[in-house]
Amino acid sequence: MSTAWSQSGPAPQQDDEQRLRELGYQPVLARRMGGFGNFAISFSVLSILSGCMTLYGFGMGTGGPAVMLWGWAGVGLFVLFVGLALAEVTSAYPTSGALYYMADRLGGRAWGWYTGWLNLLGLLGAIAGIDYGAALFTGALFQLQWGFDPTPESTMVIFVCILLLHAVLNLFGVRLVSLLNSISVWWHLGGVAVIVGALTIVPSHHQSPEFVFTEFVNDTGWSNPLYVAAIGLLLAQYTFSGYDASAHLSEETSNASVSAARGIVRAIWVSWAAGFALLAGLTFAIQDYAGAQNSETGVPPAQILIDALGTGGATAMLLIVIVAQLFCGNAEVAAASRMVFAFSRDGALPGSRMWQRVSSRTQTPVHAVWLSVAVACVLALPSLYSATAYGAVTAINVIGITPAYAIPIFLRLRAGDRFRPGPWHLGRWSKPVGWVAVVWVACVTVLFCLPQSSPVTVDSMNYASIALAVALFLATIWWFVARRSYQTPTGYGTAREQAEIAEGIV
Repeated sequence: MSTAWSQSGPAPQQDDEQRLRELGYQPVLARRMGGFGNFAISFSVLSILSGCMTLYGFGMGTGGPAVMLWGWAGVGLFVLFVGLALAEVTSAYPTSGALYYMADRLGGRAWGWYTGWLNLLGLLGAIAGIDYGAALFTGALFQLQWGFDPTPESTMVIFVCILLLHAVLNLFGVRLVSLLNSISVWWHLGGVAVIVGALTIVPSHHQSPEFVFTEFVNDTGWSNPLYVAAIGLLLAQYTFSGYDASAHLSEETSNASVSAARGIVRAIWVSWAAGFALLAGLTFAIQDYAGAQNSETGVPPAQILIDALGTGGATAMLLIVIVAQLFCGNAEVAAASRMVFAFSRDGALPGSRMWQRVSSRTQTPVHAVWLSVAVACVLALPSLYSATAYGAVTAINVIGITPAYAIPIFLRLRAGDRFRPGPWHLGRWSKPVGWVAVVWVACVTVLFCLPQSSPVTVDSMNYASIALAVALFLATIWWFVARRSYQTPTGYGTAREQAEIAEGIV
């Protein structure tokens, strides 16, 4: 093995359909996605032009430039550890169920059940957060062009239109989804280059390196700078989520045991590098910090672009960002709908028979797509009544999906040498990388349940902890109703796996 986290030698091409049958599932989805397409869906969901731009205003008040830049660098490193460890388990279990199926096989039905509900909560929260963020930026663009007033009601209308667009695009099949994601990769990388280049060349004034890398801003109401810096990590951690999309699309990917694992890791490190450049470019170009925070557009990055590039230049840059966000939301709907499909296939959701249906024409889980966008719409409805509701939606995404990443990694560590790795594995680095990942996820899960501003009121409260508690409570209630119907397959195809099941290893 040339490196610790690579494919072991020139491995033969995997028989994807046979491997899926060995894991207990009859192939029903179209396997039309290549390795680049698999990487592209996770990269599109990570979407630095969505996460970084949407939460930049949040970062400006929770630590400011110093926390945004150094926090991005630090969080990205730890997330890479999580991605490496998760990729190893994905290589062993390349199914649409992804995290919950891994947990079920390594820890048992209850582990799989709760992992699945956390993962599903995070994925649906991500659709709401991404598409509502795109609606906010679209409203800012309309205001620049036509004096449009982006009220909560009009923003919600734009949001619903975006959801419908993404539902329709996903109904055409995975080949179109893969094509759009491949375009998305180059749009994101080219978009970052154009935005950073324009912000470097056009403005006559730039902030100093000292300001960009050391300026600390605290508008939270909390006095402890360490606490403020910790909650300021939400910008980076929110953006660095969704890379499990590669695993969820594995049943539609060729050579999935290798391609899905590589897709996870590549999406993280490419986003890590490009995102740092984007954040630095924006921060160097700030002309009026307070003015950007209180922008009439409601979107601080839009004001930074207006101040630095003028209205015409800002409009062009905003268009780049909005298209990237649309790519991101479309990829997230694909990932979430596959999770809904897989969870329903194993009898975990109310109405599972409906949500697991696959179109005979496109081989797409049509009902799962519609359910995903419908729930995302419901999650964003409180934004009509509360200015802080959007922050709660992003917190729901992080608090749901981040712990779900760590559970299969922890269970893989607990299994020790009994874990049977796939063709892509970490070798001797598996345990140290895995433990760093688990500890990091445990820390950020606690961090993101903490209140983000003081004093804590109904409007300023962080509802992530409540969302997590409600999700776990409802999952527990439903467990007693559906535990007899919920069952991952037990008819595995190899003698070794049968022996492991008999010994209670998996």
